[in-house]
Amino acid sequence: MRKDELYLARWEAPGGGEVVAVPVLHGRVEFAGAVARAFRWVRPTAVAVELPPTLRAAVLRAVDRLPRVSVVTYETADGEAVYWLVEPADPFVEALRLGLEAELPLLFVDADIDQPPEHDEPFPDPYTVARIGHRAYVEACLRERAYPATQADLRRERAMAAGLAGAAGPGERVLFVCGLAHLERVGRMLPGPHAQPLARIRREGVRLFHLASASLPEVSSEIPFVQAVYEMRRAGPVAEPDLDGSTVRKRVGALEILTGRARWDEKKALDDAVAWAAARNGPPGAPLDRQRCLYHLVRLAGRHYRQETGEALEPWQVRTLFRYLRNWALLEGRLLPDLYQLVEGARSVADDNFAFAVLRLAGHMPWQAGADDLAAVELSAEELRMGSRRIRIRRRLGRTKRRVLKVPRRRKGEKHPGEWLDGFDPQAVCSYPPEDEVIEAFGRWLQQKAGRVLSEEAARSEPFRGSMLDGIDMRETLRHLPEGEIYVKEFRKVPGGVGSVVVIFDEDPGLERHPFTMTWLGEHQQESDMAFYATPPLDNVVGPGICRCEYGGFLLSYPPLRMADVWTDPDYAWTRTPAERLLAAGIDYSEDRFVVYCAPRPPRAFLKQYAGWLDRRIVYIPLGTLSPQRLKRLRVVHILWGKDKRDIAADYIW
Repeated sequence: MRKDELYLARWEAPGGGEVVAVPVLHGRVEFAGAVARAFRWVRPTAVAVELPPTLRAAVLRAVDRLPRVSVVTYETADGEAVYWLVEPADPFVEALRLGLEAELPLLFVDADIDQPPEHDEPFPDPYTVARIGHRAYVEACLRERAYPATQADLRRERAMAAGLAGAAGPGERVLFVCGLAHLERVGRMLPGPHAQPLARIRREGVRLFHLASASLPEVSSEIPFVQAVYEMRRAGPVAEPDLDGSTVRKRVGALEILTGRARWDEKKALDDAVAWAAARNGPPGAPLDRQRCLYHLVRLAGRHYRQETGEALEPWQVRTLFRYLRNWALLEGRLLPDLYQLVEGARSVADDNFAFAVLRLAGHMPWQAGADDLAAVELSAEELRMGSRRIRIRRRLGRTKRRVLKVPRRRKGEKHPGEWLDGFDPQAVCSYPPEDEVIEAFGRWLQQKAGRVLSEEAARSEPFRGSMLDGIDMRETLRHLPEGEIYVKEFRKVPGGVGSVVVIFDEDPGLERHPFTMTWLGEHQQESDMAFYATPPLDNVVGPGICRCEYGGFLLSYPPLRMADVWTDPDYAWTRTPAERLLAAGIDYSEDRFVVYCAPRPPRAFLKQYAGWLDRRIVYIPLGTLSPQRLKRLRVVHILWGKDKRDIAADYIW
């Protein structure tokens, strides 16, 4: 941005000095960047901000502890709590920070009128500044509409004018950062006469807190990820980290279990993502591009989503997401989406796990977790009197009740590094019962579907002669339309029931992607025996002794407590792939005539002959005919190291 692209209002002060005003919008990163450039070009002798002097001590202490976000709070005479966030991307905070770094006098020229500040200003999207420039934006806002003042506004503006009048003596230049709506009236009041309006000169009970990191996504004026990128770029050129060395997926091996030392670091992965986005946002010193920042946010969240779930975010999903977000933002009079729209859009094009990955990264600021100098406080949008919308996110399988949240709560993490390694006991591996119920229900549904397929195969059609039988056969009726006959259909029951169920998601002939194999026996009569192959459990640890895997395929056999270890049984050594081994075992263990085989491709002819030798028949159901979303949920399995983990698993499973 060139110097002539900044809007700088230059006023002559009664004391003989000059006041240079920079109009801004509260809490917007584009205007924080404009303040930084104005500071370099104006070279002021003092900095004045639109804040009351009664908050000076608390605000300066908060500015001194940046980039950690702080909360300044006090109570009005009516007992109403007022909160003000001190954030890196706020233009007033940026002005104070630059003044402190340059050791300049700092002037708090607003009036404390004992009313909570209101900033519901009807301005165009601040991102416009990045496209047309600060000057063009401000001139358009001042030209197109007037900003009526309340009595409280006039009192504050008179106080600002009076404070500025005595601040700029001969040869002095004061940089004044003020709200755009106040700019013209303060300029008209500056020549005088001046009288300080009635306002508080001292306020008791002003307190300062550290904002808890869990509150960042809900109450920040800018998306925390965007603020973190701004903060990193503010410090100078950012070295681009190697993302191949960071992951949010938690992998452990035998050495980690024995030593209790973890080698994963989710925070480092999130920190690296922020640094990567900062390095890629543009050349050093250039204004931050919020649109590019949001693109990087989605791209990096998609990387984390793939690390955790194994599901890739496809290019068409990214295109659909940004087209959807653009249209939604335009409907609300903005150019770019807010955090609520980002999370909702992410869930719409993918699922709740991707929405969580977006929210987790969007709400991350590397410096915010933990603070020893101040007590931490959690805030909500209602307490800051911000507009809020609710997001309903489901991240757990088998939960019948879902809590409605404005921002979905974070997954439970480690209290200290290596805590989750304490929960591993290789002698007591078990499943998670709610997922067992989902799998068993799916197996029963496939059995019923196979029964319908067999019934349709055995159905016969005949002309209507007095009985509708099982209904009109539309296909045969249309085929014989010239004859004027109506055909009806009769479904015949096929002798024999449906037994074993085999579901194959990925054939994986060499077990390269799904090397973990296991055979489980049912724990009660309502549960089947199960054999499956899946991804390695220790590649994705999600809790103490709790691992997340993805099925490559599984076999369900009824009744339970009969199945030997399928994977070491020499009777199936002739099979070529894990899928064929499961199908051969399913045929062997089925007590009913029909065996369901649901897979991307039908079985080879030899397996059909093998089934015929045992008086069994394979019913093939193409995997592509089932719901992709349902299959995605079914592929996830959690393996627990010990039955005691079942009591706590709900806090970690997603």
